[in-house]
Amino acid sequence: MRNTSHLSLKYFYNKLKVKLYEKKYPEHPWLTQEANSILSTLLKPTDVGLEFGSGRSTIWFAKRIKHLTSVEQNKFWYDKVFKMIEENNLSNVDLFFQDKNYIKVVDKFKNNNLDFVLIDGILRGECANAIINKVKRGGIIVIDDAHRYFPFPSTVSYSLFKKQQKTSLEWNKFIKQTKNWKYIWTSNGLKDTVIWFKPPIQNY
Repeated sequence: MRNTSHLSLKYFYNKLKVKLYEKKYPEHPWLTQEANSILSTLLKPTDVGLEFGSGRSTIWFAKRIKHLTSVEQNKFWYDKVFKMIEENNLSNVDLFFQDKNYIKVVDKFKNNNLDFVLIDGILRGECANAIINKVKRGGIIVIDDAHRYFPFPSTVSYSLFKKQQKTSLEWNKFIKQTKNWKYIWTSNGLKDTVIWFKPPIQNY
């Protein structure tokens, strides 16, 4: 039987807010509104970025930074985003379709080479651990749907924290490797997006 305990008035209020936001800003990434606002101030025209999982974020990022590499394992989304890149005349995006060896894209980058990474696709824990050393000191890692993976307090009703479930080995590894990183936890009541900041000086 389907669990409907999360279907409260607050849930429907949050859902309406998200729908109105997405309708007003159809070009914005499917992250939380707060995360998008923060990223719009952090991203620079000289930045080099990587995203696991393409979509509206691909176009949004590409218009704000120097170069973006995006990897997608769903052929439908790959074709859709490829067309969006062409329609927007963007020449600073490398979009890869990779249904196998998805994480191998990290081998394209040297250590301390990326200004930011968005993790919003498959194998998120594995991707997060694979790119830690690729991110520059002072760079950022953005993880969407963070409520699913971290034991941190979350207001989302079906979060890992609320369900009192254990964190996976991959995410425990990531937490240990980033224990001295600062982060901003954002939520829209339906899902959470977290932005991690790699320390300018290596102290982890």
